[in-house]
Amino acid sequence: MRVVKIGGRAQANPQLSIILRDAWQAAPGGLCVVHGGGDDMSAMQRALGREPAFVGGRRVTSEGDLELLRMVLSGVVNKRLVNALVAAGLPAVGVSGEDGGLIGAEIIDKPTLGFAGRPVAINVDLLQLLIDSGYLPIISPVAYDSKNPRGGALNVNGDDAAAAIASALGADELFLVADVEGVRDSEGGILSSLTGESARELIATGIAAGGMAAKLESARVALTAGVPSVRICDLDGLVDDNRGTFITLSQSIAL
Repeated sequence: MRVVKIGGRAQANPQLSIILRDAWQAAPGGLCVVHGGGDDMSAMQRALGREPAFVGGRRVTSEGDLELLRMVLSGVVNKRLVNALVAAGLPAVGVSGEDGGLIGAEIIDKPTLGFAGRPVAINVDLLQLLIDSGYLPIISPVAYDSKNPRGGALNVNGDDAAAAIASALGADELFLVADVEGVRDSEGGILSSLTGESARELIATGIAAGGMAAKLESARVALTAGVPSVRICDLDGLVDDNRGTFITLSQSIAL
């Protein structure tokens, strides 16, 4: 079982449907996809006169952004991706973190990030039902606020959502699709492997920043929660098992 997080830029790759189809055919029932959609969300914010803001690679989300988030991520992005995958012959089914209480989250830091959340519960029975029925889940990371008795949505970073889902499913690998072939070192080269502690050092020294820092933090969370391996790579890594940066909790993978 692999849980794959696909960002907005990778979704624009014309080969995406083919690569996911090949990955699915290689291991039917062994794939679960979480998507982002940050570029679509930023474009919509700007169209409405709002300037996107980020802290540590995570989007600052105002209360007024929540309905927009639902519309863009759980509506436009999710259904566009599902439609393309179905057209490619995949049994894709789109759900959001709000559906069936799939992703329960709590606010991280309201003064700094607003209504951005951290996953605290995954309805793994719902996911397993879809997978066991032969479907490929395509998940929008808009979560429900598990600490609010009146309900409400929270914006969960897609990498964080994928890490929590990988742990809940007992996945063999969490695959975080990046815009580059892997994690870069201080000289710009691609690292073939990392430990969780090495990933922490890359963040602390600023070598990994922004979205890559967020990916590494999510990788550490997944590893700590029991996922044996995390890989950060470009889209081609889905069909090339030797590509990208492999991250394990304590010992590097020898390639």
